[in-house]
Amino acid sequence: SLATYWHTLRHLRPVQFYGRLGFRLYRPRPDQRPAPGLRPPVGAWAGVGMRPASLLGPATFRFLNTTHRAEGPAAWNDPTRDKLWLYNLHYFDDLHAADAAARTHWHRALLQRWVAENPPGRGNGWEPYPTSLRMVNWIKWALAGNVLPSECVHSLAVQARWLSRRLEHHLLGNHLFANAKALVFAGAFFVCDEAERWRTHGRRLLVRELGEQILPDGGHFERSPMYHAILLEDVLDLIALADAYPQTTDSATLALYRARAASMTDWLQAMCHPDGEIAFFNDAAFGVAPTLAELVEYGRRLDLAPTLQHARVGRTLAATQPTWLRDSGYARLQAGPAVALLDVAPIGPDYLPGHAHADTLSFELSLFGQRVIVNGGTSRYGNGPERLAERGTAAHSTVQINGLDSSEVWGGFRVARRARPLAVCVEPGDPCRVSAGHDGYRRLPGRPIHRRIWELSATGLTVTDRIDGVCEAAIARFHLHPDIEAEGSDGAGQLRLPSGQ
Repeated sequence: SLATYWHTLRHLRPVQFYGRLGFRLYRPRPDQRPAPGLRPPVGAWAGVGMRPASLLGPATFRFLNTTHRAEGPAAWNDPTRDKLWLYNLHYFDDLHAADAAARTHWHRALLQRWVAENPPGRGNGWEPYPTSLRMVNWIKWALAGNVLPSECVHSLAVQARWLSRRLEHHLLGNHLFANAKALVFAGAFFVCDEAERWRTHGRRLLVRELGEQILPDGGHFERSPMYHAILLEDVLDLIALADAYPQTTDSATLALYRARAASMTDWLQAMCHPDGEIAFFNDAAFGVAPTLAELVEYGRRLDLAPTLQHARVGRTLAATQPTWLRDSGYARLQAGPAVALLDVAPIGPDYLPGHAHADTLSFELSLFGQRVIVNGGTSRYGNGPERLAERGTAAHSTVQINGLDSSEVWGGFRVARRARPLAVCVEPGDPCRVSAGHDGYRRLPGRPIHRRIWELSATGLTVTDRIDGVCEAAIARFHLHPDIEAEGSDGAGQLRLPSGQ
């Protein structure tokens, strides 16, 4: 409806309007001049821990739990494949996956095949985001001691020139951050005046975006633990790049990278369960971003020392002060065998809600190091019904009123009217107590407001929900982890964990 469009568009920044128009109308001609010379690095690259392999054969790939063969030039843009699957095909993440050295001959052939079958400026692979990730992966592969084929070195320069004129100012957020990171990598890898311009432009964007995207409590402003972990790896990569090319990063910029990496690591620790994996708030899934343990180890190799106050994986925790991530809007409570992670946050920045879910006042709970109450998470992107359902309120451990979503999620990445938290109060003690409300349903007749109170002690968790105002129906859902067995009826019974508790 017109109202849906209005409530979606009114939050956007002017650059997102004229930037999108310019992005669509202006398409630069690929600059295929010879590549500049290469800057000699200091030492070898040692990045984050190894992801699972995605290249299963010379032309067999597994992305997003789906395996396909991709043979011939048409495979890179196959219309029968999911768009995100094709994006992954162009990222080249397998260059840094587990046992990558055993697949070096496959990798080299795939690199050469990509250049031969993806003409400059055409197809999915030349969109700015996959271009950015691929450029960084190619450069890291070369810094790890591999020799990029000459045609790939030339293509890398062509990609950098193309990207420098296709920055995603209309999308902003993690997309623009990835663009800027790729320019900095290319500007360090090559040595010439042109490369210096890429590096300077990218550094300026990164400094600006770090100031906006990383909140004072260390959280990423899109409020997705998964994207937070991805951005943390990006910042750690920038520190590692400064080690490989010391002359390319000034001391003030390097100090900024290190400070942000430390605060982001602390935030991520607070937002992980005792199993060491992220909570599912907004777009989140396992296996996409590096784990907390991998990022902490990467930071240690770069001489970062996180506080590790929450990294006691799988242990029974004594009652502690609640952790309130006030700027991003999450709270962590722990007492006895329980850890609860609470969402009392806005869904994200108003002008960038693409990864937001209608999950306000949802929570997750672990007992004895195992997940018990969870949110549904994210299995896919796109515009289909499953994506919409996964973003909806019913897929989260919170209250749904009148069968509607607390924030009006629509399309694949859109939000119209959105819930805002009210009267958030975090109180230490025994029990720890957190109370909050949200106004996401005030648009309905009767103007209902959902209010929730959590009280956690060493012996129990009490969740109290109240609806102020009038509504037809309100349902509180508590989604159980699939490994939990439920016994009982009429609101009473037992939950049995896999370990037997």
